[in-house]
Amino acid sequence: MTFNNISELVLLQAHELAERIRLRQVSCREVMQAYLAHIERFNPRVNALISLQAPEDLLAQADLRDTELARGEYRGWMHGLPHAVKDLSLTQGIRTTLGSPLYKDFVPERDGIMVERIKAAGAIIIGKTNTPEFGLGSQSYNPLFGATGCAFDPGKTAGGSSGGAAAALAMHLVPVADGSDMMGSLRNPAAFNNIFGFRPSQGRVPFDDSADLFFDQLGYEGPMARSVRDAALLLSIQAGGDARAPLSIAEPGSVFAAPLERDFKGTRLGWLGDFNGYLPMEKGIVALCEKAFADFESLGCHIEPVQPAFAPQLLWSSWRTLRHWSVAGSLGAAYADPHKRVQLKPEACWEIENGLQLSGSDVYAATVVRSDWYRALSRLFERFDYLLLPSAQVFPFDKTIPWPSSIEGVAMDTYHRWMEVVIPATLSGCPVANVQVGFNDNGLPMGVQIIGRHQADFAVLQLAHAYESASRWFTRHPSPLLTTTPR
Repeated sequence: MTFNNISELVLLQAHELAERIRLRQVSCREVMQAYLAHIERFNPRVNALISLQAPEDLLAQADLRDTELARGEYRGWMHGLPHAVKDLSLTQGIRTTLGSPLYKDFVPERDGIMVERIKAAGAIIIGKTNTPEFGLGSQSYNPLFGATGCAFDPGKTAGGSSGGAAAALAMHLVPVADGSDMMGSLRNPAAFNNIFGFRPSQGRVPFDDSADLFFDQLGYEGPMARSVRDAALLLSIQAGGDARAPLSIAEPGSVFAAPLERDFKGTRLGWLGDFNGYLPMEKGIVALCEKAFADFESLGCHIEPVQPAFAPQLLWSSWRTLRHWSVAGSLGAAYADPHKRVQLKPEACWEIENGLQLSGSDVYAATVVRSDWYRALSRLFERFDYLLLPSAQVFPFDKTIPWPSSIEGVAMDTYHRWMEVVIPATLSGCPVANVQVGFNDNGLPMGVQIIGRHQADFAVLQLAHAYESASRWFTRHPSPLLTTTPR
């Protein structure tokens, strides 16, 4: 298998490319030229990058980074790297549409904290990555930019809501990517595109883009990459306390730049599977995950099936209440305006309408269930070092379908019920990663979630790195859109 006349620069891992820039073995202009040519050639295949900036402006910024290097000024490992920001995060001077007609012309006057940090580290913002409207749903389509295709079959969805980011990575359109995850948006699209995605602990990456800084603790920003090393380096820039985000973790992000190597002999992994049949799974997903156990065991890990002493139905009820409440809070004003309401997709209206029916007692009861789940999970972590769970319940599906209506004959009663498998980690607030487990007979990828203890982000990255070294799924199986197979 060989690549189709693709520049070596875009095929390098991000940290390798960064080192070449630091040593001035390649200029920032050359890197930008290589990426822009690659984007022009391959982005139309998947529709991952949107709101791309003018090439002449990007090359001028690359020249400025080269001038800084010539003066001995090095901003950090992202110096001169092209970067595209998920279209939910504020970017000063660049459209932030949230995938909604309501924001099609919105140009923020400031950057969000994460974007601010990425820019300070020397990255050049080339545009945005596609996302579903307001990030609602694990299928990245919207009326402004259309749907993003899977890097392994462009007719299938890339997942979401960080679908644009995931497909862009798998297609080598960007060195690393940021994303956000309220339900499973750093995990589902990573699984659907054979890359690594990491949802950090609650508060790890400070966030101030929303009006509420205290109560809405469901969604977090985090890194995605083609390697765990690159994701950890991006997290080293994203993470760290900030007074503008009062619940952020004070520990500096620099801890994630440390070496990831570690001995895992005797490590205990608990396999949650499909929660004793509670979660419908498309045929082949559980088998692929269990086949990956051999790579964990090669590291010295011991894997044991386990079920928490907690009714999973309660988790779904708590999730729905908290999600309804959050969406109604953020989009309620738009819904109240008839002219704006007609521009909201049906799923957004459904969330808001359910949220408006909730009482304060309803929300409090849901948070108690969430707290009880955290306690139950903490008891599991007394026996296990990590927990494993499939990253999705279906393989990538037709991107013209808004969401799967059934799984193996089981009807899905909401637009996100087919992703219920991500809820246990989401509601825990614990760090969780998607790592790749292989492909089905149709060549479509899947992943498994690694859930770690409270704030044990680095430990999750270490296990993911060790597993990646054993499995090598990304290096062994690049996107077929980028390759040819010699006869």
